[in-house]
Amino acid sequence: MANLGLFTGTKTVKSVNVSFRLPYYTHWGQRLLVCGSEPVLGSWDVKKGLLLSPAHQGEELTWCGSVAVPSEFSCEYSYYVVDDEKSVLRREMGKKRKLVLPEGINGGEIVELHDLWQTGGDAIPFRSAFKDVIFRLSWGLNIERPLGIQNKLDMEDAVLVHFKICCPNVEEETSVYVIGSTAKLGQWKVHDGLKLNYAGDSVWQADVVMQKGDFPLKYKYCKYGKAGNFSLETGAHRDLSIDSSKVQPRYIFLSDGMMREMPWRGAGVAIPMFSVRSEADLGVGEFLDLKLLVDWAVESGFHLVQLLPINDTSVHGMWWDSYPYSSLSVFALHPLYLRVEALSENLPENIKKEIQEAREQLDGKDVDYEATLATKLSIAKKVFEQEKDLILNSSSFHKYFSENEEWLKPYAAFCFLRDFFETSDHSQWGRFSCFTEKKLEKLVSKDSLHYGIICFHYYIQFHLHLQLSEAAEYARNKGVILKGDLPIGVDRNSVDTWVYPNLFRMNTSTGAPPDYFDKNGQNWGFPTYNWEEMSKDNYAWWRARLTQMAKYFTAYRIDHILGFFRIWELPEHAMTGLIGKFRPSIPLSKEELEREGIWDFDRLSLPYIRQEFVQEKFGASWTFIVSNFLNDYQKGRYEFKEDSNTEKKIASKLKMLAEKSMLLESEDKIRRDLFDLLKNIVLIRDPEDASKFYPRFNLEDTSSFQDLDDHSKNVLRRLYYDYYFHRQENLWRQNALKTLPALLNSSDMLACGEDLGLIPACVHPVMQELGLIGLRIQRMPSESDLEFGIPSQYSYMTVCAPSCHDCSTFRAWWEEDEERRCRYFKNLVGPDAIPSSQCVPDIAHFVIRQHVEAPSMWAIFPLQDLLALKEEYTTRPATEETINDPTNPKHYWRYRVHVTLESLLKDKELITTIKGLVRGSGRAHPSVQETDELGNQETIVLIPGKHQVTTGQEKISVGKQLNGVPRKETCVPQVL
Repeated sequence: MANLGLFTGTKTVKSVNVSFRLPYYTHWGQRLLVCGSEPVLGSWDVKKGLLLSPAHQGEELTWCGSVAVPSEFSCEYSYYVVDDEKSVLRREMGKKRKLVLPEGINGGEIVELHDLWQTGGDAIPFRSAFKDVIFRLSWGLNIERPLGIQNKLDMEDAVLVHFKICCPNVEEETSVYVIGSTAKLGQWKVHDGLKLNYAGDSVWQADVVMQKGDFPLKYKYCKYGKAGNFSLETGAHRDLSIDSSKVQPRYIFLSDGMMREMPWRGAGVAIPMFSVRSEADLGVGEFLDLKLLVDWAVESGFHLVQLLPINDTSVHGMWWDSYPYSSLSVFALHPLYLRVEALSENLPENIKKEIQEAREQLDGKDVDYEATLATKLSIAKKVFEQEKDLILNSSSFHKYFSENEEWLKPYAAFCFLRDFFETSDHSQWGRFSCFTEKKLEKLVSKDSLHYGIICFHYYIQFHLHLQLSEAAEYARNKGVILKGDLPIGVDRNSVDTWVYPNLFRMNTSTGAPPDYFDKNGQNWGFPTYNWEEMSKDNYAWWRARLTQMAKYFTAYRIDHILGFFRIWELPEHAMTGLIGKFRPSIPLSKEELEREGIWDFDRLSLPYIRQEFVQEKFGASWTFIVSNFLNDYQKGRYEFKEDSNTEKKIASKLKMLAEKSMLLESEDKIRRDLFDLLKNIVLIRDPEDASKFYPRFNLEDTSSFQDLDDHSKNVLRRLYYDYYFHRQENLWRQNALKTLPALLNSSDMLACGEDLGLIPACVHPVMQELGLIGLRIQRMPSESDLEFGIPSQYSYMTVCAPSCHDCSTFRAWWEEDEERRCRYFKNLVGPDAIPSSQCVPDIAHFVIRQHVEAPSMWAIFPLQDLLALKEEYTTRPATEETINDPTNPKHYWRYRVHVTLESLLKDKELITTIKGLVRGSGRAHPSVQETDELGNQETIVLIPGKHQVTTGQEKISVGKQLNGVPRKETCVPQVL
């Protein structure tokens, strides 16, 4: 026991002994430590914290330790897993714990703290998605009694037990009780149990004085309503015993974590903001359309609406900017989503007429990105000239400006310079290429000639903020989570790379290795992050991004979460995504390779180009290729000329030759074939250290590898698998545990991670530890031995969906490959079933039902997949509903839903079908009030029942059902 040596002058102060107890299983070389806010617990310096000692109690390993403290002691504390050097290996998630000793406690007493390790999952109910939206009524309860002890000990053999449980979802007029094996806990009778008091932050507490004969104690928590209904927590009973062989504690504080209930499950709809269609929009979905989308979500039983990124992407000034993951600014909202009609209550008639004419002109099948944005900005400038003095001098604008000027001023200055120089490439801006605060202040000065242009950008962002805030508040009040998207990268020519160049490695690009999305890998073109530099201010740039997002969203998706473990890094001159390496990663050293008998590093790391390869690829034009792109290297082998030795150089030279009409074949084909020759290597030499190498992805597919001797092949094959699947795991885990907690702790939003693709073994354990929710797409299973995921086997901490924005819709996927469709149907329905060639509504119903019935916390469906439930919405070709083609780096993101939100709200048949699926699966859903013919409002609860489906299509005979549940259920309304 740590002894404080507590003295006041010459008089000794008798201390209280505080004992910590925590059950936790560790690995060899790991220990548990408690660290807190007071010096006796290290003052938050883990190296000075209190190490605990392990003790086996039955099958449980419990870590214990104690300190002596003054009777008036209070502190905050947390538990850590450390190594022998007291370096932190793992820290518990959630809020810091609080310890306040009972008032008037006598010196010499023992206070025993029984704690449970707080996981990331335990923190989820405290995220704003639940606290402020789903369980918002529970969090509005009045505090009955603050944390602390109420009873006092007045008998020598008495023990005061303080019960504390977290229960975030408590309905109105319902209380929390603890019942158990002793009379003080009602002997398992709820009405005689111990009623807990609400202490705030979803914590319920009570204390009771017991006799030592009441131990060992068995108990459980339960909810008890005024009507006599109660629900007992699931799982085995909880145990509390006292070790009679030691000095027994007189005070026992039980922190029992979360009340064990059936896991909460919900459903949602996903649609890009630009894809939404309403009667009021102007060529594209707008922030205020979200109110209609929320109404439809509530009617359909959805608790969540998910969007793609909504930040400004106006880099190129053309349709390339439709790509929502290439941000011009990670803080600014996109002017595309502005409702110009809402800019003023006093729009002149000529502007109203212009808006109506534009609405009719832009009401096309797809988004016309350039025309829509240009029209909105043109109209907004006219309104700005009329309203600018009123708005810019308003108190609401001044408040907005003061809260956002750190990013707003650089953004406005960047937009001005972009338009002035006619490029976002800030390296072309002369003396403004290098950002300084002094230059910024001159650019945004009220005395500047262009101050009106600067203010216009302020004005647009202010109104975007107002409109999105209105929609976000509307969603919260309706019980609907608004879920945003956090892109992994920023555009190379962005405000952020201009203002914070030290945070980015501008000589590299970010991408992804070959995976489900693209067999050749991807090159997103974003600069990679300089994590070392970012860590110096505890990732302030990331924390600011999340703080900004949290103004509008209560949940978010982390795009390509693998990038926080490791990123696929490509040289800046690369145009494709194959020849990259992971950063961070442990390379193959020259010494390591030499020990294995690998010596000829030029042979392995330079393009292996034999004459027969060139002849085979280019046929009759092979001599033209050699003379323009290659030099003789060795007998029968070539190397690339200096002006053609990178992908960008090849592309540039080909363009020049094409302009001179010198190419005998298509430019695209020649470029692909030359790129193949350039990538015909086995090892990639580190450009920063010539003695380090990285195995080329899929090196066995290259002719360079195939021409090696068997010994070299075996060595390189082994080292390849070690590099990609073994040696990096601990490094990547440590990297993620440095970066991700900074994000998660910077806001209260619920975090989900896109973890598709080539997943290292360390990813899912780290996500589980941090309370991050993963993604499961059925056609992209994380299990290597499955072709199709099995939704009924998904883990709880996941979002499940039949498709996503980065792949075809389920309807298109179903119809594009007959053999795959048959395999899917045979595996998931039954061997005797014959699938329809068209994705008829019954097929969509079956697939959606699989997902709503999955154990996943969330089932989130692209709106296109939900529209497939009704035949009239499937007249549009399924291939036109795809949002993104990841294999095309210049894909035009322009899909618009072909039905308005107003029409969907009127379609009670579709709403009833979706609502029946959600509620029949046991997932939570927003309450709906309906009005009868007399104007009376009634709360409707729908009970699952059976009915016959009529779809206008031939019925599908489903041979094997999920979990023995009938194929379809409807909902029968009952009024409460």
